[in-house]
Amino acid sequence: MIYSIDPNEAERLAALHRYGILDTPSEETFDRITRLAKFALDVPIVLVSLIDSNRQWFKSKQGLDTPETPRDISFCTHAIQQDAALIITDALDDPRFRENPLVTGPPYIRFYIGVPLRTPDGHNIGTLCAIDQQPRELSDDDIHILRDLAGLVMDALELRRLAAIAA
Repeated sequence: MIYSIDPNEAERLAALHRYGILDTPSEETFDRITRLAKFALDVPIVLVSLIDSNRQWFKSKQGLDTPETPRDISFCTHAIQQDAALIITDALDDPRFRENPLVTGPPYIRFYIGVPLRTPDGHNIGTLCAIDQQPRELSDDDIHILRDLAGLVMDALELRRLAAIAA
């Protein structure tokens, strides 16, 4: 898949690495948020996905066992390139994704919504995303719920970063 790289990619990666979160064990704070999103949106998969230079790594995951996937096949790579939620109602109808191995094979993504995780200094470092194996649409209320939960993910990341600085 082809995706564009943000001209400020070095700064975005530096912002991501400031959180010291990559490759850390699961944490109940983030797992609670993904469980709530899974229940509220009635989807089988919800992820806190952080986009590193060559991979997307999952800080929290519901309904998926793999800890990461290559960035070049990641839906979230596309989501971080905008400030609004990226919504794909049916991946088989989207030329960017219809031949993606995550669509044609496990986990057989058909529906995707990713809300960017935006740092206070304006860098999208990942997403809170919800996935289904069936095409679907969300209500405006559902989108607002996911956006609010993404805000809670960023609040938790900021608190974790500040606690590390204070330690």
